[in-house]
Parts: sequence; C-alpha cells; structure tokens
Amino acid sequence: MLKIAVIDGQGAGIGRTFIKECKKVLKNKVYIFALGTNEVAANNMIKNGADEKYVGEKDIVRFLLEHKLDAIVGPIGILIDGGINGEITRELSNAIFKLDCVKYIIPLQKHGIYIPGTKDLAIKDIIKEIIKNLEIYAT
Repeated sequence: MLKIAVIDGQGAGIGRTFIKECKKVLKNKVYIFALGTNEVAANNMIKNGADEKYVGEKDIVRFLLEHKLDAIVGPIGILIDGGINGEITRELSNAIFKLDCVKYIIPLQKHGIYIPGTKDLAIKDIIKEIIKNLEIYAT
C-alpha cells in the first residue's frame, strides 16, 4: 500500500481535489495522510477521503520526521518559506524538501513564480498525471 501525504493550506482546494480523484482511481492501494496547515484544510481533506490528518507546523514537521512516505503532493508553495499565503514556515518547507520520497509539486502561477511550459496545464490534468504515475508504484 502506498503511503502518500497531501499537504495544503487555506481551504485545501488542491488537496481535496487530488485526494478525491486518487481514492477513486487507486482505491485501497493508497493510504493518504492529510497535512493541513490549518484545521479547515485538514478537515476538508478528511471529508474528501484522506485516512488520517495532522494539523499545523509542529504536528506536520513531527509527522514528516517520524514517517516513511512513498510520496508527498502539494502546490509549489509548500517548498517556499512564506508559501500558501504565509502558511508555510521555514521549518516546514525544509522538512518537506529533505524528505526521501517523490515530491509531486503542482505548479501554480502565484507569488511571482512561473514555471515555463505549465501555462496551459489545467490542475485536473496535472492531478491525473500524478495519479497515473502513482499507479505504477501501486501495482
């Protein structure tokens, strides 16, 4: 069974969408940890199928240090101190960056960050591509 962490903040729109689609496709081949930078984000990911939640910087960093993951998924802001409108701290972004697993980074064109080649990509297509890649590991 794949162990995947999905990290998101604010209302967890990206996290919710990913979890819902991932559970629909991979069903019982995946166990998803919802890492919410706030309670609303974590609860929204649980409502959409995550199996377990951790909330806030201290709990998330502790979780990341104590668990072996196959992958982590989140918007590009998770790699940047101050990302997701200030909800990502330096300790959190460092813990994510140092993880020994695949990091699926969803390129949002926010905060002056632009990744060439992603302009015309829809979030739903990016999520489908991530899940297709995860299916390879889930078999």
